[in-house]
Amino acid sequence: MGSEVSAQSYTREQRQRYREKVRQNLDVFERMLTTSSFDFDRPMTGLEIELNLVDDRQQPHFHNAEVLEAIADPGFQTELARYNVELNVPPRPLPGDSAFELERDLRDSLNAADEAAREVGSKMVAIGILPTIMPEHYEGDWISENNRYTALNDSIVLARGEDVYLDIEGPTGERVATYCTSIAPESACTSVQLHLQVAPHDFASHWNAAQSLSPVQLGLAANSPYFFGKRLHAETRIELFSQATDTRPVELKNQGVRPRVFFGERWITSIFDLFEENVRYFPTLLAEVTDEDPMAKLEAGVAPELAELRLHNGTVYRWNRPIYDIVDGVPHLRVENRVLPAGPTIADVLANAAFYYGAVRVLAAADRPVWTKMSFAACEENFRRAARDGMEARVYWPGFGEVSADELVLRHLLPIAHEGLRAWGVSDAVREHYLGIIEGRATTGVNGAEWQTRTVRHFEEQGLQRREALRAMVERYIAHMDANDPVHTWPVP
Repeated sequence: MGSEVSAQSYTREQRQRYREKVRQNLDVFERMLTTSSFDFDRPMTGLEIELNLVDDRQQPHFHNAEVLEAIADPGFQTELARYNVELNVPPRPLPGDSAFELERDLRDSLNAADEAAREVGSKMVAIGILPTIMPEHYEGDWISENNRYTALNDSIVLARGEDVYLDIEGPTGERVATYCTSIAPESACTSVQLHLQVAPHDFASHWNAAQSLSPVQLGLAANSPYFFGKRLHAETRIELFSQATDTRPVELKNQGVRPRVFFGERWITSIFDLFEENVRYFPTLLAEVTDEDPMAKLEAGVAPELAELRLHNGTVYRWNRPIYDIVDGVPHLRVENRVLPAGPTIADVLANAAFYYGAVRVLAAADRPVWTKMSFAACEENFRRAARDGMEARVYWPGFGEVSADELVLRHLLPIAHEGLRAWGVSDAVREHYLGIIEGRATTGVNGAEWQTRTVRHFEEQGLQRREALRAMVERYIAHMDANDPVHTWPVP
């Protein structure tokens, strides 16, 4: 959710001053894109994984402060709710066998953290939405002890002016339709974020490529079929996040005001397009103002922090978000891919990452890019279908027409991903291993959402009620997650 803020509420004067600083930051950023040197000679990749905490009955365990104290690792941080934590993985290059090293490091880190968490009665679970979360779990003190989260919750509810309404229906008619007094349901959405550092002149092609690919990512990796006890979308996280953080009452929706969770509305020609849209269309949520004079810094040869612009960017929830950051005094740009759910295993997460990095590399460099042959509206419709139907979604792709997500992967995108990883200098062993997991998933038609659905159905056929079937499924899920076998190999009981 980003860096800490100092206040939980803001005056009108603070909001006005913040808007002025954001616009000033935007002007400086525009100038930097034409005059400054950005770091991109050795592109780096980064990874963030959001996790849930459960107790010995697979119910959400609202003790992240105690868990983080027990872990005592700065790589683990709080997230929105007290049953969430996040693991931030230091950036690293892609070439060679670095993915194998990353998998070992991640498993070691998570195993150590999980062992520490067990000391306070928690178990870590990587899953898109924790299936055992129920409305009553949000009736108590659910929000993490962090000013940013309280300020964000209050600002969204204030901007909306009324309770949040959730209305999501699944393919069999199961439905969640309820009002919420806070953004608590957003905390149920736990994801993996993939970062890719790019040069300024390459940003637009990489963002457009990531947008084009995002529906297929969803179809392959869907892992969030249950919420509040109902079987909803294959990747319910997409619609739930969109509705739970929506600052618009019905009247503003009817006027066409853009949602805070924003797929976008056009292909771009520069990273500036995205930052400029954020400033133009989206009101302030967190109005933290610094003393930095960004123009003075730039003219002195120092990269400005642009703190206000970056904070504002962090409150517009694009599925592929533009990032401006500074490391050791040198600025760089990243595409942050926010499409994927957490889990089911570290092996699956890294397979998803390998597919993304490989395919995006080739799509971005194509002579006739896919986005020049597909409307943005068609891409957004692909995204909606993939979130709803998962692996079975039918998507439009130039040259193939309307095709299922798994068929498109096997016939077209998997060879592209292999080609892209070779171009990155990734070893053959890494490429074959992780893309082999993607091939297995597409061949069997089994991703996390499919396994969860089949397993719950099995337990219900054995006579269990839905809540107990969900609990039993999560218990099995955790055992398979710990074994780290890819989800398409998990047996259905």
